[in-house]
Amino acid sequence: MRIAVAQINPVLADFQFNKEKILDFVNQAVQRKCDLVVFPECTLFGYHPFDLLEREKLVAKQESEFKDLIKKLPKNIGVIMGLITKNPAKKGRPYFNSAALIAKGEKPRFFHKQLLPTGDVFDEARFIESGDLSKNYFKWKGKKFFLTICEDIWAWPDAKGNSPYRENPLSKVKKQKIDMVINLSASPYFVGKMKQREYVTQKTAAYFNAPIMYVNLVGAQDEIIFDGGSFVLDKKGKKLLTCQQFSEDINVIDLNTQEVWNKNPKLEAIEELRRALVLGIRDFCEKTGIKKVHLGLSGGIDSAVVAALAVDALGPANVVGVGLPGPFNAPQSLTLAKDLASNMGVDFKTVEIGPMYESVLKALNKGLGLEGFSIVNENLQARLRGLTLMAWSNKENSMLLTTGNKSEYASGYSTLYGDMCGGLAPLGDLTKAQVYALARYYNKQGEVIPQEIIDRPPSAELRPNQKDQDSLPEYDDLDKAVTYLVEKSGPAKSATEKWLLPVLMRTEFKRWQAPPILKVSQHSFGRGRRYPVAHRAREI
Repeated sequence: MRIAVAQINPVLADFQFNKEKILDFVNQAVQRKCDLVVFPECTLFGYHPFDLLEREKLVAKQESEFKDLIKKLPKNIGVIMGLITKNPAKKGRPYFNSAALIAKGEKPRFFHKQLLPTGDVFDEARFIESGDLSKNYFKWKGKKFFLTICEDIWAWPDAKGNSPYRENPLSKVKKQKIDMVINLSASPYFVGKMKQREYVTQKTAAYFNAPIMYVNLVGAQDEIIFDGGSFVLDKKGKKLLTCQQFSEDINVIDLNTQEVWNKNPKLEAIEELRRALVLGIRDFCEKTGIKKVHLGLSGGIDSAVVAALAVDALGPANVVGVGLPGPFNAPQSLTLAKDLASNMGVDFKTVEIGPMYESVLKALNKGLGLEGFSIVNENLQARLRGLTLMAWSNKENSMLLTTGNKSEYASGYSTLYGDMCGGLAPLGDLTKAQVYALARYYNKQGEVIPQEIIDRPPSAELRPNQKDQDSLPEYDDLDKAVTYLVEKSGPAKSATEKWLLPVLMRTEFKRWQAPPILKVSQHSFGRGRRYPVAHRAREI
């Protein structure tokens, strides 16, 4: 039996688009003489719908397209795909997160996800009713399978015996001799996630003494990135098949001979991160209908890396850089920004904010009685930059990309309605060290980012001779503290951690107002972090 892994990028709630894509990949599987083709979790609806599920007509529309899909299937091939189905019972949540086994001329068979994650970015139990894994055995063309959906295989205790679930539902399933376990997933990406997937799939394969096929969604939805990277393991946990990461792919395995269509090499860690961010930007724009983006090019490292990612995602013709020289910018900042734009082939605009700054400051001095130089003066410049960049948004129907990184966001080193303006924050889950690593990676094959941008000390340039380290700890120490306190929630021990923790707690209000942040770590700012603004847990 030949089985195809169909790793696709659906668009949330565009059921006709998703249906046509499914049919396209089914036909590719037919051309490869496959007997069965397996798609990811929520293939037809897209993942995750969240409160779109409050709109019953959307689910009804999906059901209509599902019925049409079955009619249009080619003959002699089975299809396993994910979708949202209605819960017919009067009690419980209104829907199931389901997989359907469908074939031309046959009645569909449905299987429902049992474990419903509620941690991090997940909140499935809000609308989804739990299924029953004991009903998930099925036969197809003489072979026997057991079907699971994403979280269903994630209850295995880790090496320390820890598990997010009190009971593993797989341990309550009566084991039968099977030919393969199938898992449909929509597993969000973060650095190091693949090792976790391999662990739970290896445990599942060993438990059933059978190979396992792990079919993962690819694409980005808001701030969440799905990296694909689908694979098949044999019963001993050896990887037989891999799909590409961060792009749609179809691959085939022969269940009898274990021969595979294509083997894809593992990506270098920094290239994996780059592709994740590029996919996040591209899909955010394509799935919201945004054609063009722009950003302020300061001659600094963060804006340089965002520009490089944006060009990779959308092409240089759809990216504009804007220089915003003010009263305290070093002359080389504008020169470096122009050089960067030239290297990347993007259009570059210059708007002097000095005259605006003087005019507004004069009005504020007269009306509010300001004296001396203070944070008011610094933030005024940052907000004039934001005002100018948002004016370009209005003029050109272009989305502003925000350039702040995770270390800055954690320490509150950002200005509301200034450098936090924008529709998407590509670097908001990266430490400063990761930003520099990406910059050096871009220059590996030749200078894309002017070397002086990488070498010069970072500065917001909002006061004379300002450097970031005038206000912040050294970035090496700050990055470590951010990773430890935000991603691991550990107690503050080092001097930098003790400095950062109260700052982190009292600046939560800023992050509530940040644009969507592309998630590439285990615990990012944004949807997965639900810290309150009003509390007194400042230093605990």
